[in-house]
Amino acid sequence: MATGTLTPEYRHEPVMLHEVLDALELKSGSVVCDCTLGGAGHSARMAQAIGEDGLLIGIDQDDMALEAAAKRLDAEAPGVAHKLLKGNFGDLDELLCQAEVPGVDGILFDLGRFEPATRLCPGRGFSYNEDAPLDMRMDPGTNTLNAAEVINTYNEADLARILRVYGEEKFASQIAREIVRRRQERPFETTVELVDAIKAAIPAAARRHGHHPARKTFQAIRIEVNHELDVLERGLEAAVRWLNPGGRICVISYHSLEDRIVKRLFQKRSQGCTCPPDLPVCVCGNVPVLKVITRKPLVASGEEVKRNPRARSAKTRVA
Repeated sequence: MATGTLTPEYRHEPVMLHEVLDALELKSGSVVCDCTLGGAGHSARMAQAIGEDGLLIGIDQDDMALEAAAKRLDAEAPGVAHKLLKGNFGDLDELLCQAEVPGVDGILFDLGRFEPATRLCPGRGFSYNEDAPLDMRMDPGTNTLNAAEVINTYNEADLARILRVYGEEKFASQIAREIVRRRQERPFETTVELVDAIKAAIPAAARRHGHHPARKTFQAIRIEVNHELDVLERGLEAAVRWLNPGGRICVISYHSLEDRIVKRLFQKRSQGCTCPPDLPVCVCGNVPVLKVITRKPLVASGEEVKRNPRARSAKTRVA
C-alpha cells in the first residue's frame, strides 16, 4: 500500500465532532485514547483540548492511517504529546500497557472507521461494486479466515443465520440457498460471482428499491470474517477497566447490532445490586462502575447530515 499521501478518504469530516468533544469533557492535561484513529479527524481536536500537558493515544490497524494521523497532529496540535500504536482495539489491554499509562480520562470509538481502509484496499473484496477475490480480512497477516472460506464451506443454516443476524437481511434463507446451490457446481472465487448469486436470490421487486441488494450480505460476511462484534465487546470491556474515575467513554455506532452491544454493556456495567428486594443484605456483590450519560443515543443534527451524509445513521452513547 502506498504511504505518505493524506487521501480524501482519510480527510473525511469527523462525525458528530462537537458532540464528542462536549461528551468527553476533556481538560488540559487529560489522557485521551482514540481507539479508531483513522486520519485523526477527532483526535486533532481532542489533542487541542488537552494541550501540551496532555497525552493523546491513537490506535489503528492501517499503516497509512497512522502516518496520515501523525502528520495531521503535528500540523494541527503542535507540541501535544501523542503515541500512535498499530493494532486492533480488541487488544486494548495490551496496547495501553504498551503506551505505559496508568489510566485514561477519555476514550473514543468511532465504529465507522473501517470504511476508508476498505476503500483503499479494493483488492480485498470489501466492495460489491468492484470485481476482486473474496477476502474481506482487515488484517490478512493474522486472520486466516477469509470470505471465500465462509461462502464455500459454511452450511446453509449457518450462512442464513449470519446473513440474518449480522446483516439483518430479509432474504437470508433465499440467499443462503442460492449460494449453496451454485457452489456445488463450482466454488465462489470473486465478489462478482457472489453479487450475481445474491441478485438471483432476491425478488426483482425488492431489488428495485433501496440500497444495493448485496449491501447487507457483504456487511454480514465482513463481520463474520473479522469477528467484529466479539472484538467490539472485548474492546469496550477493556476500555471500562482503563477509564480513570470521572473519565468518560464515547462510542459512535452506525448500525443496530453495534448500538445494541454498546447499550447492553453500558447498562450492565452501570447496574448495582440485582438481589431480590426481600433479601436483608446484598449477596450478588454487583457494584456499578459506570454512570450512563446518554439514556437515549445522540444523533447528528439535520445540518450535519446535509453536509456529511455519513452522519445519517450515527448514534453516539456516552458513559
